[in-house]
Amino acid sequence: MKILVTGGCGYIGSATARWLHRRGVEVSVIDDLSEGHRRAWDGALAELDLLDRDACHRWLADQHFDGVIHFAARCYVGESVQQPVRYWRANVVPLIHLTEVLEGVPIVFSSSCATYGFPRTPTLAEDHPQQPVNPYGATKLAAERLLNDRDAAGLGRFAALRYFNAAGASADGRHGEHHDPETHLIPLAIRAALGQGSPLTVFGTDWDTPDGSCIRDYIHVDDLASAHYRALEHLLEGGESDVWNLGTGRGSSVIEVIETVGRLCGTPVPHEIGPRREGDPQTLVANADKARRDLGWEPAYRELAALVETAVRWHKQQPAGYA
Repeated sequence: MKILVTGGCGYIGSATARWLHRRGVEVSVIDDLSEGHRRAWDGALAELDLLDRDACHRWLADQHFDGVIHFAARCYVGESVQQPVRYWRANVVPLIHLTEVLEGVPIVFSSSCATYGFPRTPTLAEDHPQQPVNPYGATKLAAERLLNDRDAAGLGRFAALRYFNAAGASADGRHGEHHDPETHLIPLAIRAALGQGSPLTVFGTDWDTPDGSCIRDYIHVDDLASAHYRALEHLLEGGESDVWNLGTGRGSSVIEVIETVGRLCGTPVPHEIGPRREGDPQTLVANADKARRDLGWEPAYRELAALVETAVRWHKQQPAGYA
């Protein structure tokens, strides 16, 4: 089995490429290294910008793949609000270029719970209305629509995986989360606790939650990788196109994360309380029963502490990340 992983030097893409490789899959990675890191992936790499249609088509013309896992995208919600045109171009156009060439090849797509918009229910299932409130979520929804239309035309099946909050690092501490700028809570809290970053800001403690802070569903990056593998198997075995949520179904508050990080780092997380951040939902928790039922997928990291422990190990062993 030969699989193409786009964005395979990024955080989740590289974890998935490594997961596939360890299971005997022949993996080829495309990444332009604008966001990813070469050290995140030790295997074959085509350094290629998928926005370059001619270069993309030339390279793919000489290749054969049994499936594609498509990660390449921009992923900062705030940046998408400031630079919407850039996000529409970066998150939709590369998929068009790929599908123009890869007729009939199944695609596993890296989507997001941002396609849902503000939650109307305590947990979000796949049939929750999709009304994204930022350009990032809108581009992911548009890409899902493209893949759905492609499937309806008989041009190739797909699996769209809607993540909740990706977090954690490899168990050996060699690979982890390295963004510039870093915007995710767990690495920001760890860096603050270890004296590697600025004090953390908690955006509001007046929410209608047990401790007043926002609640999110944190899913380990290796559990996301295993879900992509399961979705790929599903398609290659003749399964129908569909969408699946990926999360633990268990929410953790910002205060819980801060306390857990402080305990595992052995030092409190320096933090201050700020006002609510515009556009933040109070609670985002997955209903991932469908992935468990259809794909036989189960997250291995169900407890927040076990997930955070892997991230702490990465930041202690690699204080400069991949730099």
